[in-house]
Amino acid sequence: PPPAAPVENSRVAPVTAQPLQGKKGPDNVAHIVYFDFDSYTVRSADRSIVESHARWLRSNPQKSLVLQGHTDARGGIEYNLALGHKRAEAVRSSLQLLGVEPRRVEAVSYGKEQLADPGSSDAAHQRNRRVEFEYR
Repeated sequence: PPPAAPVENSRVAPVTAQPLQGKKGPDNVAHIVYFDFDSYTVRSADRSIVESHARWLRSNPQKSLVLQGHTDARGGIEYNLALGHKRAEAVRSSLQLLGVEPRRVEAVSYGKEQLADPGSSDAAHQRNRRVEFEYR
């Protein structure tokens, strides 16, 4: 229904906008990278986000990071847990290549258990295929 579209669109902004209340990490940088369907390759459009986090981590050596991998609701539980982990590990590997020590970054997967958007549209599925950066 048309009235739902503005609500869905407005739900995207808090996820990608900075600063997020209580969140640590670089300011004015998204704390989420998104993935294509059935993929765990960091998209070229999101590489600058990963690079910004790597720069911030290198200049804040006391901080650590948990990368939370997520999938959309389609597919089996085991498959999605594995895919979410591959997504988190892909971001972790990118950070390591950019000079972040492996011991400071943990990769975890929630599969399809924590959907950002419970909808079934293509846009909802896209919002769910993500890795979230959580600083400790």
